[in-house]
Amino acid sequence: MTLRIAHIAPVATSVPPRKSGSVETMTSLLTEGLVARGHDVTLFATADSKTSAKLNALYKSGYWHDPNMWPWELYEMLNLAAAVERSSEFDVIHYEAAYYPMSLAFTRLSKTPIVQTLHHSPTEAEVQLWSRYPEAPFVAISNEQARLLKGLNVVGTVLHGIDTASFVFRDKPDDYLLFLGRFNEGKGVLQAIEIAKRVGLRLILAAAENEYYREHIAPHVDGVRIIYNGEADNPTKVRLYGGARALLYPIQAREPFGLVLAEAMACGTPVAALDRGAVREVVDDGVTGVIFEDLEQMVNDLPRVFDLDRRCVRERAVARFGADRMVDEYVKVYTKIVEAHRGT
Repeated sequence: MTLRIAHIAPVATSVPPRKSGSVETMTSLLTEGLVARGHDVTLFATADSKTSAKLNALYKSGYWHDPNMWPWELYEMLNLAAAVERSSEFDVIHYEAAYYPMSLAFTRLSKTPIVQTLHHSPTEAEVQLWSRYPEAPFVAISNEQARLLKGLNVVGTVLHGIDTASFVFRDKPDDYLLFLGRFNEGKGVLQAIEIAKRVGLRLILAAAENEYYREHIAPHVDGVRIIYNGEADNPTKVRLYGGARALLYPIQAREPFGLVLAEAMACGTPVAALDRGAVREVVDDGVTGVIFEDLEQMVNDLPRVFDLDRRCVRERAVARFGADRMVDEYVKVYTKIVEAHRGT
């Protein structure tokens, strides 16, 4: 079945993003994969996006780059509305909910079914609010997230995929640890710094500078043991992953996936992760990384991570997280939704 798909990206930045932006990266991979399979895809994103799909752009660039685009929620809503206004042209509308599924408000107004993928771990209060639309289909990005969406219409669970070919395997790393991700309390960057100091290894930090960095992290950065790289574009990210002995992931909040885990492993770099959120769904304990119960255990047993076979890490990551698998699973979800809609 050839499907007509409206794929709605966030309008924070381009698709794919110039630097960081996991939601935009996933949106791009899925869009390009769907087009490659012959589906008729229209991407609703910013004008500076690059895609083989039809591009519908209301804005020249995103609000991450233009402070005058405020309130950002209105820009997101208008981008979403542009797709709903053309709903009769599509078989399914897929909204990538980077912050919250505002698409729910259009559930009973659209002529076409709207499916939403959520990219954070929802609270009970959020799920209770969203339950006003019990018929609205969600795609979970992990079993962990599906559990949190209990009571809603979760029509499938699709783990993220990555462009494994763009993540270059490196057999022999340099002598440093890596933290890559947003700077905030939940990501565990301060814990990563503590681990690196206690085991006596260099730590490279790669993320965009923000207020949390300036207040809490910068005092630890000495340029020798704790090194701030800045926000990394994809080539830099691949180089940093490949050169690291391990990716540190001492996550404090429950994440619904953890894209950096799959990306690091695709370079052959094993991960040291705390057992939080969806970590056990992404990391094969003892194969692609080691999952620890607490910080003390991670410090004491970090050499176990270094001893893992980097080629096996790479092979397992490619087998589990290739973009083709993700695209195939989304097509199954779309087909299920479309057939159910046509049968009503």
